[in-house]
Amino acid sequence: MEFQKYPEKPVLLIDDEVDVLQSYRATLQFNKVNNVVLCSESHKAMDLLSTSEFSAVVLDLTMPQVTGQEILGKVHQMNPGLPVIVATGSSRIEVAVECMRAGAFDYITKPIEEARLIASIHHALDIGELHNENIVLTKGVMKRTLDHPEAFAPILTTNAVMKAIFVYVEAIAASPRPVLITGESGTGKEGFARAVHALSGRKGKFVSVNVAGLDDTMFSDTLFGHRKGAFTGADLDRPGLVEQASSGTLFLDEIGSLEMHSQVKLLRLLQEKEYYQLGSDVLKYANVAVVAATNEDLRARMDQGKFRNDLYFRLKTHHIRIPPLRERLDDLQMLIAHFAEEASRTLGKPLPETPPSLARNLYGYSFPGNIRELQSMIFDAVGMGSLDHLGDGLQAEHVSAPVREAERGSEACTPLDRPFWYTGTIPKLCDVEDFLIREAIEKSGGNQSLAANMLGVSQSTLSRRLRKEVLDS
Repeated sequence: MEFQKYPEKPVLLIDDEVDVLQSYRATLQFNKVNNVVLCSESHKAMDLLSTSEFSAVVLDLTMPQVTGQEILGKVHQMNPGLPVIVATGSSRIEVAVECMRAGAFDYITKPIEEARLIASIHHALDIGELHNENIVLTKGVMKRTLDHPEAFAPILTTNAVMKAIFVYVEAIAASPRPVLITGESGTGKEGFARAVHALSGRKGKFVSVNVAGLDDTMFSDTLFGHRKGAFTGADLDRPGLVEQASSGTLFLDEIGSLEMHSQVKLLRLLQEKEYYQLGSDVLKYANVAVVAATNEDLRARMDQGKFRNDLYFRLKTHHIRIPPLRERLDDLQMLIAHFAEEASRTLGKPLPETPPSLARNLYGYSFPGNIRELQSMIFDAVGMGSLDHLGDGLQAEHVSAPVREAERGSEACTPLDRPFWYTGTIPKLCDVEDFLIREAIEKSGGNQSLAANMLGVSQSTLSRRLRKEVLDS
C-alpha cells in the first residue's frame, strides 16, 4: 500500500477557475501529493487559512471579489512561514518583483508546465518542513527539562553532557529526517536509537539490522525484500525490513561498513522515500524513519573513497555523538552498582557491596569496550565470587585482567588529542607537575599505581616525586 509522500498538512489551491483547480489536483495526485484542498471562491480563502493549517498555498493572482495580491499580503502578515506560490497569466517582470516583495515564495506564469508546478511545490514543502523543524528544535534545545524522561530510563546517567544529549534527542525525535548516532563500540548507540523511536510518535515498529558484512544483494533483499522467482530459492514473495518498519523506525547499525552500491540505494531511499524489491520493476514508497549508527570515522572513510559524501551529509541531518565511558566517569559508581545488582539477580548470587573506592580505583582505566566492557567485568566478578570472597564488597582485585594490566602502569605517555590553552601568565613547569600529580592522586583515590598510569610514568618514578615533595615541604 502506498502512502502520502507529501504532506501531513494539505496544500491549498486557490483559483476562481474550477477546471484549473481540478487540473492542479490531478497533477499533484499523479506525483503522490495527495493531501489537497481546493478553493474556487477567493472571499472564503482567508477563512480557510485562519481556521486550518496548510503546508503550502498555490494562489491565482487575478480573481474577482478578493484579489490574489490581497490574500498574499494577509497570509504573509498572519503566517510568514507559510510558502505561497503565485500563479498568474501575467509575464511582466514588475508583477513578479512586486509579488516576491510581498512575501511570495515563488512565481509561476500560466499556462503552467506540470514539471514546473511539481518542482515548486516540492521545494516549498521542503523549505516549510525545515522552517517548522527549526522552530521545534529551537524550542526543544532551549529547554532544560525533559517532557518524557521515561524514554531515557534504560540509559543510566547523572552526567551533564549526557543530559544535554537527552534534551537534543527529545527535540529532534519527531523529525522525519535521518538521524546519525556515532560513538565507540559499547557506548549504547542502539539504546539512543530506541529513545528516538519512542519519542517520535510513530506508530510502527522499531526494526534493527546490522548491515556490516552484507553484500549488495543481501542488503537489497534484507531491506527491500524480493518477489517470487527473483533468484534461485525465492519460492515466495518476501517483504523487506523497510516494509516491516512501515510507520516506524528502521535502525541501521554499523553503517560505515556499507558497500558503495548499497549506499546508492540507501541514498535513494532517504531522498525519495522509494525503492524496488528484487525481481520487481514496480516502484514502492517507504513510510519509515531511518536512524543509522557507526563507531567508524565516516569522514576518514569519505577521504578514502569508501563512503559517499552525499549520503554522509544526508544521514548527518541530525547527529548524536555519545561520549565514551572515560569521558563520563562520574557515572561509574552508579553503573557499577546497577550491574552488580543485575548480575546478582541474573546469576543467583548474593548482592555484594560496591564501595566508592572501586570506582575511584577504575578511573585510570580507559575502558576501550565502554559500558559493555564494564558490564562484563562486573558480571564476571560477581559470578566468580562467594560470600567470603566478596564479604567486603567488590574491590579492584576482583575485576578482570584488563584493569589489573592497566594498574601496572606504563612509562609511555598517551598523546593529547587537543592542546592545553592558557589565558594570562603561563604557569611554571614545576607548578604544572604539582597540579597534575595532585589531580591524579585525587582521581585514583590515593592509589599510586593508578595515578602513575594516568600520568604515564612508572609507580617508582611517582613515588620518588612524592617523597621529594614531602622532604621539601
